[in-house]
Amino acid sequence: MHSRKNTIFVALIFLLVLLAASLATAYKGDGIVEQGETDADELRMAAQNPMAELISFPIQNNTNFNFGPLEKTQNVTNIQPVIPFKLNDDWLLISRTIVPLINQPEFFKGQDSKFGLGDINQSLFLGPSRPDKFIWGVGPIFLFPTASDERLGTEKWGAGPAAVVLTMRAPWVFGILGQNIWSFAGDGDRDDVNQMLVQYFVNYNLPNGWYLTSSPIITANWEADSDNTWTVPFGGGFGRLFRIGKLPVNTQVQAYYNVEKPDDLGPDWTLRFQVQFLFPK
Repeated sequence: MHSRKNTIFVALIFLLVLLAASLATAYKGDGIVEQGETDADELRMAAQNPMAELISFPIQNNTNFNFGPLEKTQNVTNIQPVIPFKLNDDWLLISRTIVPLINQPEFFKGQDSKFGLGDINQSLFLGPSRPDKFIWGVGPIFLFPTASDERLGTEKWGAGPAAVVLTMRAPWVFGILGQNIWSFAGDGDRDDVNQMLVQYFVNYNLPNGWYLTSSPIITANWEADSDNTWTVPFGGGFGRLFRIGKLPVNTQVQAYYNVEKPDDLGPDWTLRFQVQFLFPK
């Protein structure tokens, strides 16, 4: 338990360092975000581009209904700082961290619910800094066993490949992100991790900062039996980019119904709300 607490502490310090780096890069001494000549439509498109040279700080809340054997409600809030690093005139490195805060309901009567930190994911995408018709990035993804309780994580270290490709043809944005994580160390009594994630995203941009969006997260647990392998949601929603003072903020609401889900755990449907703070240079 002491080792796990140390891991959680290091993970939180890492998150704070990422946030501090974001703010230090985005702000001048007077604390005002630089607007420059950034056009609102261009900024909205950049917010929809995972490989944009744009610091952002999304907070995404997913409420999963009818989750688990007792069909309770699970809530997962993902804190997702995204920081670009321009390596040179030709190459860009994007750091994307996902820090989940999970409210896990009981799985049987008499069991307590749990709230705490889940396993942190860290991905790095390397791609051209001056892309052509297609924008792409490839790199590794890492899984860290930072969960504050054994019910909130895998207790495994993992790694694997990740890639994203998209095209932007105003008013449309089409793209797909994929990754697979395999565990290589951790608690030997826990199940191995071999999980794929695929997320396609389609946006249609409207006037005055509004847009329609669909970005379901499809997962496959290759360690599970055939009845519990896939989670396949279908749905979408809408969003809008606006400013709070001079700070650009991108918000969206989406709802998804799981047309395929694990028999034992999968929720029936998910309500997703995201607020994304943008720090253009």
